[in-house]
Amino acid sequence: MPKREKLKSILIIGSGPIVIGQACEFDYSGTQALRSLREDGIETILINSNPATIMTDPSMADHVYLKPLNTKSIIQILKEHPQIDAVLPTMGGQTALNLCIEADEKGIWKDFEVEIIGVDIDAINITEDREQFRELMLSIGIPMAPQATANSYLKGKEIAQEFGFPLVIRASYTLGGAGASIVYKEEDFDELLTRGLEVSPIHEVMIDKALIGWKEYELELLRDNNDNVVIICTIENMDPMGIHTGDSITVAPAMTLSDKTFQRMRDMAIHMMRSIGDFAGGCNVQFAVSPDENEDIIAIEINPRVSRSSALASKATGYPIAKIAAKLAIGYNLDELDNQITKSTSALFEPTLDYVIVKIPRWNFDKFEGSDRTLGLQMKSVGEVMAIGRSFQEALHKATQSLEIKRNGLGADGKGYKDYDQIIDKLTYASWDRVFVIYDAIQMGIPLSRIHEITKIDMWFLKQYEELYNLEKEISTYTIQSVTKELILEAKQKGFADRQIAHMVGCYESEVYNKRDELGIKRVYKLVDTCAAEFKAETPYFYSTFEAEIETPEGEKYVSNESVVSDKKKIVVLGSGPNRIGQGIEFDYCCVHGVLASAECGYETIMINCNPETVSTDFDTADKLYFEPVFWEHIYDVIRHEKPEGVIVQLGGQTALKLAEKLDRYGIKIIGTSYQSLDLAEDRGHFSKLLQENNIPYPEFDIAETADQALEVADRLDFPILVRPSYVLGGQGMKIVINKQELEEHVVDLLRKIPNNKLLLDHYLDGAIEAEADAICDGENVYIIGIMEHIEPCGIHSGDSNATLPPFNLGEFVMQQIKDHTHKIALALNTVGLINIQFAIKDDTVYIIEANPRASRTVPFIAKAYGEPYVNYATKVMLGEKKVTDFDFKPHLNGYAIKQPVFSFNKFPNVNKKLGPEMKSTGESILFIDDLKDDQFYDLYSRRKMYLSK
Repeated sequence: MPKREKLKSILIIGSGPIVIGQACEFDYSGTQALRSLREDGIETILINSNPATIMTDPSMADHVYLKPLNTKSIIQILKEHPQIDAVLPTMGGQTALNLCIEADEKGIWKDFEVEIIGVDIDAINITEDREQFRELMLSIGIPMAPQATANSYLKGKEIAQEFGFPLVIRASYTLGGAGASIVYKEEDFDELLTRGLEVSPIHEVMIDKALIGWKEYELELLRDNNDNVVIICTIENMDPMGIHTGDSITVAPAMTLSDKTFQRMRDMAIHMMRSIGDFAGGCNVQFAVSPDENEDIIAIEINPRVSRSSALASKATGYPIAKIAAKLAIGYNLDELDNQITKSTSALFEPTLDYVIVKIPRWNFDKFEGSDRTLGLQMKSVGEVMAIGRSFQEALHKATQSLEIKRNGLGADGKGYKDYDQIIDKLTYASWDRVFVIYDAIQMGIPLSRIHEITKIDMWFLKQYEELYNLEKEISTYTIQSVTKELILEAKQKGFADRQIAHMVGCYESEVYNKRDELGIKRVYKLVDTCAAEFKAETPYFYSTFEAEIETPEGEKYVSNESVVSDKKKIVVLGSGPNRIGQGIEFDYCCVHGVLASAECGYETIMINCNPETVSTDFDTADKLYFEPVFWEHIYDVIRHEKPEGVIVQLGGQTALKLAEKLDRYGIKIIGTSYQSLDLAEDRGHFSKLLQENNIPYPEFDIAETADQALEVADRLDFPILVRPSYVLGGQGMKIVINKQELEEHVVDLLRKIPNNKLLLDHYLDGAIEAEADAICDGENVYIIGIMEHIEPCGIHSGDSNATLPPFNLGEFVMQQIKDHTHKIALALNTVGLINIQFAIKDDTVYIIEANPRASRTVPFIAKAYGEPYVNYATKVMLGEKKVTDFDFKPHLNGYAIKQPVFSFNKFPNVNKKLGPEMKSTGESILFIDDLKDDQFYDLYSRRKMYLSK
């Protein structure tokens, strides 16, 4: 059935600010859906309160409403747009679904004659109400774990008595496993039951008999109105049951399933999807499989919407699930749609993978002092990386190299654990770094059978680890001169980095690189084509691997490289890697705009990134996508292969900036602000000299490299003192100390975590007001795109502050100083592109806290508030295509826009929630107010000092 003609205008509900459990994978899905609907000439209206995402860019929908996600906003929009025919709520995660259900219960959709498409409300209710779901599954013959529902404390106690321990408690109608826990001991049950009942919006929990040690799988399905169902991807969790899938290391395709069990699982998934309602769209089904010969299958849950896993599955297979799901929601059938990658086959097919995908989550426990770092049923990760390799070992290594946690892969970097008890403890209580600890355990000689007994991780995965360790052991017996070509090739095919091989043979990374270059061991690039090369792919989406040479009958040797280099002028944009606190989706927004602006200037655009949740890694954002770690070796190889005009580093946050020094050293052109200027802004000593020369005030400061030096500095500076390490993002390791004892403790701790770092000690301006400015500079002209005043006092990280655009109580004298300082600093740093400067204002004097000549967290916010494409302009300035004076700036904002941080403290119940100089927020929303008499502004202002922690 082709598109339903009567659907002409559709409302899409976004997922709001990023929180743990609901990250930018839903912005990716929503963006895909918007583009998909517009292809069909449908008017799109979007509501989403998140200013940091590309989804709320004015170019994405016909009407974008940056409003709070509540029914009041929905009614306002429906009154303004009486032409809306339908609402699509499945692209915005649990937030959008919950809002859609609330509007349905209040009769809003009925009042405005709006149809719900893409999902069936009854289907959501069946899947979210765990009792109803259980009854339905048993009636259609799908096995479930023994479980029962409790909506009171007393009922919960009765069920526990009947089942015995260990038990699983899951709260109804929550996302990211909120309120879920495994209870091993009776004495913990009361507290965890109470928490689950409180977290559930309907105060209901499902109590299951725990399937400890069972294997966990996920299937991603799509279904159309004709009841055609395709299974897009099968994902196996390396971690067994008991760890939330969002916190699990996952692998696609499934590695350890027998074919017979796989077929049974497929049939069950299709049967389940057809039984929960009559809807067209995406669906995610989770199963547990017993780890014995029987391979019994038990259904865990089904989500009738796109999910975190569907973003991963889309990137893993090249099949854009959300884009196709949006088409199915408006009436198309699968056989009427194209395969987006080959363009010559239909969407009614199941992708075939001739490679392996590994996803590893990224955590930020260091931001939550005192948090419980063990993993369980409640999701705690803030982002994830995905890697593609020809084998599990290669993909696993590439994924660990993508994490940006100062590790070069598994083992071979001298950073593993050496203490037996610590290793056993970390294996027993699943830790965030267990992926590395397994390797350490094998290195220590702990038998695989013992590791399996403790972790219940399938023996197949552990044997893959053992092979890696055996190879490391063998290579370690050689020197760089004596190591053979075969061994280097095998190490590279198994994903070991040059740095790791250098560690094994005791030489420099560059020596390994040069040796393999001489031996002809070069990276080759392969296409992600959805069909294992059965049909020609039209979409340039690549991953790297290593292949042995093929010899032709004529004796010619070659390796097969599927990435054909064009003779066009090219620009590489470095992505921002995994989401984390301090570097979120706002940098992905900047990267996407950088790509689009470079294309407008006539360049072929090349994107390098490893984050599966984002729009920058969509196969049709850039002309070529390399799904690779943002890790020196991988980037250098892509650059050598493509020979671009230069590389844009200032849009990808600290991830891309950290590589600027290496790029400069290797003679690769950095587009825009030079490495020397980037480095000058980071080097506090040199930067202060620059401020001095320009008569710009800054807080008294000094530099220390040891605890002794820090104590000497403290004698010269007055307490309170702000301590911070160099070259970090999101205020990592920053703290305000008020006496010598605190200073010594913090400095010792910092130097242990970040050895050889220069620490900056500033006299902290107590009670100062904080402000920041973003500007575009072309080396001669400066245009300030926005000045924001923070509601909280100086000392709370700018990412955690409520920031107001424009400022609300800085006098003309102060504003003029801010403008003058911004102009002087941007020009003195030879900025070409974006710059962000932070100020502290005390007694009408404006002091400089820091300057960052790069895209900042606030640029997307300012662009949305003023309705101007600032990153597009800045990229054209970086490329030298335009001067600042070539643009006709027309910012438009009635009243004020406030950037409001959002926290995920509820995932860490016992954590200190005070705010300070280290950033803790996971996302943000935008709030527009007409004037300062607004109640919400008054409320924020009255609480502004409450959180400041010293």
